[in-house]
Amino acid sequence: MTTHATGPLAGLSWLVRGVNLGYRNARAIFGAAAIFMMLSLVPNLLQLVLQSVFKPDLSGSTIIAALVTVLSIAIMSPAIGGYLRLIDASEHGRPAHAGDILQPFARGGGALQLIGFGMLMTLACVAIAAVVISQFGEGFPDWYAQIVSLSRKGGEIDPSQIPQLPDGIGQLIGIGSVIGVVLSGIYAIGFGQVALGRRSVGAAIRDGIVGTLKNLLPMAVLAIVIFFGSMLLLLALTVMIGLVAAVAALVHPTLVLVLVVPLYLALLLAMHVVMFGVMYYFWRDVCTDGPAPRDDQVAM
Repeated sequence: MTTHATGPLAGLSWLVRGVNLGYRNARAIFGAAAIFMMLSLVPNLLQLVLQSVFKPDLSGSTIIAALVTVLSIAIMSPAIGGYLRLIDASEHGRPAHAGDILQPFARGGGALQLIGFGMLMTLACVAIAAVVISQFGEGFPDWYAQIVSLSRKGGEIDPSQIPQLPDGIGQLIGIGSVIGVVLSGIYAIGFGQVALGRRSVGAAIRDGIVGTLKNLLPMAVLAIVIFFGSMLLLLALTVMIGLVAAVAALVHPTLVLVLVVPLYLALLLAMHVVMFGVMYYFWRDVCTDGPAPRDDQVAM
């Protein structure tokens, strides 16, 4: 199986198709996104319980965080694969239901391969982050340690105690953002190859690296569009939620939660659908047989 290079504007096609994803089988697509969100809460809730019960020191908290991360990978990696399979079934007119997101957990569902891919990619991300911070993040580890120490004290924090950002933080964020875009491409292609392409973990990682390097330009265009689009969306939502909260507060303070929380959850649900849609269409255009779409084939 080979990977394809796409046109510079292909990223816009992935985004548009991701936005339109829920129209074909809304019940399955949005229902699966809701299940995914609930699954993602399990490790976080467990971490809160362990922290509350054991009240560990810094080293203990690190151990708990590491164990919870492993649990999160074991739960979420198969769920990602299940979601991609659900989208693929829906796109090809096959029966698809929200519960299909759990299919990888069944015998023969490929959960171990998906977990293996997620685990290797997480380790690679940690190693890359360590190298980048060691080379470009002078002072960042000390700054972060001070922030963690302040957060563990509890109570109100004096603003004067908050340490200044280290020099070169802008460069570190810039380099980290570029690496993040590349890693997101490897994640998308790799998960698609394991879940849908039935590739081994090693082959999926190789396909992810090669496919990402072939498509850096459309990925960069997509990242820029998402960044500025997110800023505009955040501004619009801030104004809208502010107006809703102000009107609701005139009636009763509790009404603010009743109206604002559902809006927040609906936005979060839609973001998950679009994210997985972009992930799926990116994988499909880069990895499936047939010619890659031209720029003039971008569906608006």
